[in-house]
Amino acid sequence: MSQPELSENVKLIMSLFSPEKALVESVMEALFQQFGETDWISPEMFFDRTRYYEKEMGWPLHRRFLSFKKLIPPEMLVDIKLKTNDLEASYLEKQKRRINIDPGYISLERLVLATGKNYIHRIYLGKGIYADLTLVFKRGGFVPLDWTYPDYADANMIDDFNAIRSRYLDQLRKEKSID
Repeated sequence: MSQPELSENVKLIMSLFSPEKALVESVMEALFQQFGETDWISPEMFFDRTRYYEKEMGWPLHRRFLSFKKLIPPEMLVDIKLKTNDLEASYLEKQKRRINIDPGYISLERLVLATGKNYIHRIYLGKGIYADLTLVFKRGGFVPLDWTYPDYADANMIDDFNAIRSRYLDQLRKEKSID
């Protein structure tokens, strides 16, 4: 019989995109207020792997990724997604989003995103939120899966996620040496 054990804390990450660069910057400030200091912010980039959001949000879309310094229990992802949904809703214009915020986390084994949309590979977490297994860590690096979004499967993004995982591993080692 397996014995239940609490999970290690995980590394909170987020993706933001909007057609308005200034709005991305403003929302990043709001996220810092809610979730604390970051230890990595991506350079500005275009969200151009799909035009799925164009009708609702416009085009082109400007994107930033964030990695937060403070580690979190993985079960907090549900409430974090609900908070980011509320933040998105606070910027609605004519019932259309002006910004998209996708929280997730990096653990030693995986990168998980939170979503409100069910699909075959997504696991229900509660309160209408699902976990999307996006990348797995195998043979020294993150590996995309059949359903991984193309932007998350990009080799440069995977390099960034591997670097975030390395910082996370250092944090775990420091925490364990303190205990």
